[in-house]
Amino acid sequence: MNRAILRTGSFVWIVFFSLMALYGTARADIYKYIDSQGVLHFTNAPTNGRQWRVYLRENTARVSGREKRVISLYDDLINEAAVTHGVKFSLLKALIKVESDFNPDALSPKGAMGLTQIMPETAKILRIQDPFDPSENIMGGARYLKQMIERFGGELHLALAAYNAGPKAVERYQRIPPIPETENYVERVMRYYDAYRQ
Repeated sequence: MNRAILRTGSFVWIVFFSLMALYGTARADIYKYIDSQGVLHFTNAPTNGRQWRVYLRENTARVSGREKRVISLYDDLINEAAVTHGVKFSLLKALIKVESDFNPDALSPKGAMGLTQIMPETAKILRIQDPFDPSENIMGGARYLKQMIERFGGELHLALAAYNAGPKAVERYQRIPPIPETENYVERVMRYYDAYRQ
């Protein structure tokens, strides 16, 4: 490695640590890239040769104590359901964040219910008696998510798209359906999934 590169690298680190001292925390923007197969890729360090676009400029604002309590309120139930059905805790938590923002009484205009926004037909198939009961809802949502992951061979982005738009739509397109709501949904769940893994 030549000295010019080393000096440039040192300068970058000096700037980086100076910014950390100035702002208190480092910022890390998130970039997205959709390949020719319709697969979404996320990174905080985009590489050359791909059409990366800024997806999220990280917000360094602090989360209030009340918000932290709401976010962690169902962690025990989420962990139990994740272990029972073999899904990742952080993924299930991200799905709940996007679906209901941790509101157990959430009811969508289409009739999706509770924390994981289970549709009435799906609730019947999963034998969920009370979709607004957090324990039952989270367990059912985890089970359904696992079914989608298995149905789509572990392709997480497809499983999430199926959770949102239905498995038949994903099978018809063989990728994330070109539905803005579903594309946005997958991106948001993946963003929170990455955040909760930290």
